Amino acid sequence: MGFEMNDETIDYTHPKLNETVVAIGGNYILTHEKRLNVNGRDVLYYRGVAVFDTTCCGAGGCSYAYVPGFIVEWKKEKTKENLDVSRIAPVKKDDDRKSIESGIMKMEMVYQVNFL
Repeated sequence: MGFEMNDETIDYTHPKLNETVVAIGGNYILTHEKRLNVNGRDVLYYRGVAVFDTTCCGAGGCSYAYVPGFIVEWKKEKTKENLDVSRIAPVKKDDDRKSIESGIMKMEMVYQVNFL
C-alpha cells in the first residue's frame, strides 16, 4: 500500500523546539522533531506535551504528536529568523492518516496524533 500524493504542497517553517507556547487553557511544548517512514514515504512529525492549567474545569496534561505532512523537500531554505523551511504535502486521505497514526503510536507514548 502506498500513499497518494495530492497537488497541494506548502512551505512549512519548522518551529523552535523546547519553547513554551502559551494558549488559552494552558501551554504546550514541542520536544522532538522526527521523521517516520511509512509505506515508503517520509512523514514529518513532532512529539509534544500539553498542560491544561488555566481552564475553568480543572487541570491536566497529555503527550501528543503533530504531523505537518509528507516530506517533499527537506529543509530547502532558512527564514530571516534562521528557522528551517521544508516543502510539505499535508495528509488528506483517511487511510493515510490511519497508517501514520498507527506507526507513530507504536513508537511513541502519545495519547493523540493531530494533523495539519
